[in-house]
Amino acid sequence: MTMFDTTTPAAPVVPTRGRLRPLGLDEVRITGGFWGDRQTVNGSATLTHIESRLESEGWLPNFDLAAAGTLPAGRRGREFADSEIYKYLEALAWEIGRTDAAADSDLEQRFRRVVDRVAAAQEPDGYLNTMFGRDGQGERWSALQWGHELYCLGHLFQAAVARVRTRPDADDGLVAVARLAAELVCQEFGVDGRDAICGHAEVEVGLAELGRALGEQRYIDQAALFVERHGRGSLGEIEWGQEYFQDDVPVRDAQALRGHAVRANYLASGATDVAIERSDVELLDALRGQWDRTVERRTYVTGGQGSHHQDEAFGDDWELPPDRAYSETCAGIGSIMFSWRLLLATGDVRHADLIERTLFNVVATSPADDGRAFFYANTLHQRTPGTPADPDATSARASSSLRAPWFEVSCCPPNVARTFASLAAYVATADDDGVQLHQYAPSTVRTTLPDGRVVAFEVSTTYPVEGDVRIMIAEDAQFTLTLRVPSWASGATVRVHSGGEVTESPAPAGGVEITRAFRAGDVVELSLPIMARATSPHPMVDAVRGSVVIERGPEVLALESIDLGSDVGDAVVAGDPIERDGRVVLPVRHRSTDEVNEVALVPYHDWAQRGPSTMRVWIPTV
Repeated sequence: MTMFDTTTPAAPVVPTRGRLRPLGLDEVRITGGFWGDRQTVNGSATLTHIESRLESEGWLPNFDLAAAGTLPAGRRGREFADSEIYKYLEALAWEIGRTDAAADSDLEQRFRRVVDRVAAAQEPDGYLNTMFGRDGQGERWSALQWGHELYCLGHLFQAAVARVRTRPDADDGLVAVARLAAELVCQEFGVDGRDAICGHAEVEVGLAELGRALGEQRYIDQAALFVERHGRGSLGEIEWGQEYFQDDVPVRDAQALRGHAVRANYLASGATDVAIERSDVELLDALRGQWDRTVERRTYVTGGQGSHHQDEAFGDDWELPPDRAYSETCAGIGSIMFSWRLLLATGDVRHADLIERTLFNVVATSPADDGRAFFYANTLHQRTPGTPADPDATSARASSSLRAPWFEVSCCPPNVARTFASLAAYVATADDDGVQLHQYAPSTVRTTLPDGRVVAFEVSTTYPVEGDVRIMIAEDAQFTLTLRVPSWASGATVRVHSGGEVTESPAPAGGVEITRAFRAGDVVELSLPIMARATSPHPMVDAVRGSVVIERGPEVLALESIDLGSDVGDAVVAGDPIERDGRVVLPVRHRSTDEVNEVALVPYHDWAQRGPSTMRVWIPTV
């Protein structure tokens, strides 16, 4: 692995070593297109919506009650409600960095007002939680199985990381709050402290990244302690087994991700951070093996993870029923966190492929077009038309059949918000020789390599509508430009335009490297053959045997009853998908009438945007 000796980028994950170095929001800007539109809606609508609900639900006012010394009277929300304020702060911090918001901007002032309320609730020794620790409440650290105290602090630490990396000179106090809390965690749970873990992994990844951001090895060591303590059964038995908490076997002995899907991905992300910072090859290899098996056998075609509703958990190998898919939005975000860390560590483009699939078909599916309603879970087969959610109501998490404005457990909206706000940090990386482009969006990239060479270019594309990606070089430089070629893109080509000459070559799946002395104005064109294709399931997946899913580029497509004219259970595939007038249509036979006609499909991320419908992704062929 290469040691990185560069200015810390404004990015959520900045390891000190690895195969690839992340580029931050100060080096990559998304300027439009599919993801640019979503970032705009996120910044203009979603963040305001989240803050409004945090106020009206009482979760943010809980901190005011704590500061006033009146808790537990009046406290509202679940035991983990504090964490949503921290995710919201993280999202605001990345949005401020993404937009270069001024010190007197509305975004900056909103951020500081919330930080003031959080800081006022912190105890002198660093303890910060509105659910525990006061007269009439449970004692500190007395309910580690379900209390989420450390989980909440993990999200606080990630918010502080976002702030220190986007506004390192800010004097708002959030970093000081996080540092004081982290010191308390190390004191309470260090080698000579409580030999325990939190029931919901998150403090591991938060501590590791805070340690990187602040140069505090002690925090990374504490993250490692928590990782190694998993697997001893210390949290006790519950009806879903100790695997629910990833407390059944040690992390380095596990064969696949298991149990609660969000917890599993967060723990794997923190364990990867620890493995990298400690050069623990054994642990890293174990995590890579877990990723391989999980992606092959426990991940939906959308990239979604978690097939159990009762415990929000992974099923066994090949247990992937589409109509019972839980596929929690937060699990998809956790999967991206894990995959991104492995990509940085190894350079294996399969991780970038899964990130793309999950972004387009899980994360982009959650929010409504207006950014004010969300899917908590992401089914692949809706058997009955949903019921529109009351815009003023609070839904019970996955029971909402259409996107809902808020949930009693509302982890997904702020998780989506922080992901969209920081999305540019997942577009490209660098190494000693050049820059690697992993995700395709209209964007600008400008970074300095370790030897001082400046690499700068602009990306133009309508991806995923079309597969042409145009990279225009902005400054003269000798470097290697690496372009990811998705596994589905058979027949891709790359052309280089320089000085009036054009060279063309195949671009095999995996990626293509172009090493040359680029001149300002040179153009590299990657052509990815985006066309509709029918994909058959793995034969071991019983639930979808005899069905196909239609995909186009990185997008999974769905059949909705609105387009079919009847329930989707009436449809059987009667031919190959066809592209016509900018849409994909599928010849379908109606079981009820034996009539065959062509029906338009929609990108899965757009399903239910037009109102209640039945829907399916896997369509029977017989």
